[in-house]
Amino acid sequence: MALRKALAYSKKYARPYTRVSRNKAKAYIKVSPQNKIAKYNSGDFASFRDGKFPFQLTLISVVRAQIRDNALEAARQFLVKMLDEKAFGQYYLELKVHPHHLLRNNKTAAGAGADRMSSGMKHSFGIIEGRAAMVPPGKSIYFIACANDASTRVAREALGMIKSKIPGKTAIRFVKV
Repeated sequence: MALRKALAYSKKYARPYTRVSRNKAKAYIKVSPQNKIAKYNSGDFASFRDGKFPFQLTLISVVRAQIRDNALEAARQFLVKMLDEKAFGQYYLELKVHPHHLLRNNKTAAGAGADRMSSGMKHSFGIIEGRAAMVPPGKSIYFIACANDASTRVAREALGMIKSKIPGKTAIRFVKV
């Protein structure tokens, strides 16, 4: 199944009505897909907890956006790979958003005989295509804590590279604790 471009979801932020019922026949959402994000945090959590990572970088959303779970997972895998190879494990990475929003698509047919194949907007609840995180402006998406200047440069470079994988406009914030 081909995925839609992120552009199709980045400007639409309104959450559609979702009827959840104990009776499966009356619920609009029958089945929810599995979350594609494998891990929400990685790296050296013990050192982060002890305060050994003074440099902190955060990827922040500037606009409202819906970010699909596969985009979040692809960016997370890239960050972990870059930080493991070049920062030698002296980091702590955390994904701060969760894809709870279910994306739906009401498929319609066009052409001869299409009126007998689709119900149009009569039952326009659609089938589930995937999950997305609804991110308001100012919300942090990824958080990275680093031990030294070299790992901080690697983390900043990696965050700059994943900006193209995330829909909407984002910014990198740097803080030294």
